[in-house]
Amino acid sequence: MSRPVSGNRDLFGGGGEGRRGTGHRGGPAGRGEPDPATPLAARMRPRTLDEFRGQTKVVGPDGPLRAMIEGGRVSSFILWGPPGCGKTTLARLVAAGANAAFVSFSAVTEGVARVREIIAEARTRHRATGRGTILFCDEIHRFNKAQQDAFLPAVEAGEVVLIGATTENPSFEVVRPLLSRAPVVVLEPLSSSELAAVLRDALSDRERGLDALGVQVPEDVVARIAEAADGDARRALGVLELAVELAGGAGATLTLKVVENAIQRRFAVYDKSGDQHYDHISALHKSVRGGDADATLYWLGRMLDAGEDPMYIARRLVRMAVEDIGLADPGALSVAVAARDAFRFLGSPEGELAVAQAAVYLAGSPKSNRLYKGWGKALARARETPGEAVPPHLRNAPTQLMKDLGHGRDYLYDPDQPGGVSRQQYLPASLAGEEYYRPGKVGWEAELGQRLAEWRRKRR
Repeated sequence: MSRPVSGNRDLFGGGGEGRRGTGHRGGPAGRGEPDPATPLAARMRPRTLDEFRGQTKVVGPDGPLRAMIEGGRVSSFILWGPPGCGKTTLARLVAAGANAAFVSFSAVTEGVARVREIIAEARTRHRATGRGTILFCDEIHRFNKAQQDAFLPAVEAGEVVLIGATTENPSFEVVRPLLSRAPVVVLEPLSSSELAAVLRDALSDRERGLDALGVQVPEDVVARIAEAADGDARRALGVLELAVELAGGAGATLTLKVVENAIQRRFAVYDKSGDQHYDHISALHKSVRGGDADATLYWLGRMLDAGEDPMYIARRLVRMAVEDIGLADPGALSVAVAARDAFRFLGSPEGELAVAQAAVYLAGSPKSNRLYKGWGKALARARETPGEAVPPHLRNAPTQLMKDLGHGRDYLYDPDQPGGVSRQQYLPASLAGEEYYRPGKVGWEAELGQRLAEWRRKRR
C-alpha cells in the first residue's frame, strides 16, 4: 500500500506544475494575475472546495475526497468520469492539502520515459527533503497495459502517490494490479442546475470571470447553455465565452439567438483530443446501437474526414461488438477484429472502407447486452465470495496423492451422460442455483438461451 502523503498546504513550493499551463501569470492556479488570453474555463478552475460545483457524493460532508483534502492525507486513486466533470480540478484540490510536489503528466503527449524521469526525481526529492510526490496522470487509459505497469513499482513502494484520470471504464482500460492499489472514484456529469451555477460564478467573478464586462445574461439564456453543455462544465463556459464575443463583448446582452449561434459554431469544430472527439464517438456508438446504418456512416465519415485515428474507431467497434451485440451475433466480434486487421494491412484510404463495412455490419446486427450484464454480476459475486472452495469433484487431480485426498472424486464426464448433461453442480454449494447470464430472445442468443435453459433443467 502506498504511504500517505501528509502535511500542510505548502503544495507548490519547489514541486512544480509539470509541463502544463495554469491560466495565471506568475505561478500556479489561484496565484498571480489571471491572463485574459487564457480560455474562460481555465481561468475559472476552482481553487477551493467552496468554489467547486457538483460531485457531492465524493466531496460532500462524508465524501472520500473531502476527507483527503481536509485531512491532508493522500493515497493513490483513479478518477473516472466524463469530460468536464472536474477530474483535473479535484486532483489539484486533493494535492493542495498535502506537503508534496505535484507533477502533472498526460498519457496523450508523453510516454514511459517521462514516467521514469518523474519517479527518479521523486526519489531524489524524498531523499533530499523528505517531501513526497503526487503524480497526476491525465488520460491514463491512453497508456496500454504494458505502459501502465511502469507505475506499479513506484506506487507499491510509496515513492509516488498516483492520481489517474480517465473517461473510459477502468475495468477495461486500467490494469488490475494498478486498480488494486488505486481504487476508482466515480464522477458524474454535472446537472443542469450545477452547470447554471458554474455559469453564474463566471458571470459574477470580476478577477477571473466576466463581471468586469458588464454583460447581461437572462436566466433563460443561462438555462439554455447549461442544457446544451450536456453535463460538461468546460463546454458550458466555452459556449458562454464565445456567445459574449459574438454579442459584441462589454455591455452586451446575450439572447437565445446569439447563444444558439455560439453552440453551433463551437460544436462544429472537431477536436481529436477534446470535447468533439467524445461527442462524435458517442454519436457513432449510439447510431450503431440504434441500428441506423446511414447515421453510422455519416458520423464515421465526419470523424475520419476530421483526421481521427481509424485504429481508435476500430477499437471502439470491437467494444461495441462485445458490449452491445454480444452473443446475439457472435460473428460481429470477428468482423470488427477483421476490420482492424484489414486497416493495418491496407492503410488509408483503402482500409477505411473495411472499418465502414464493419460499422454497418454492427449497426445491422441484433443487439444484446445480456452477456455484458451477466459478466458484471458474476464478477461482482466472485469478488464477494473469494473464500469459497472449489467443490471436490471439480478439483484437479494429476497425482495419486491428490486423488487419495478426494480431488476429482465422483466427477461425471458430461459427454458420456444421457443427453450429454450430468446432474452435478458446478458452482460452490452456497451459490448453487444462482443465475448471472440470462440470454436474450434475438439472434443466435435465442437459440443459446433455449439450450442453456434445457441443460439447467436437466442438472436440477
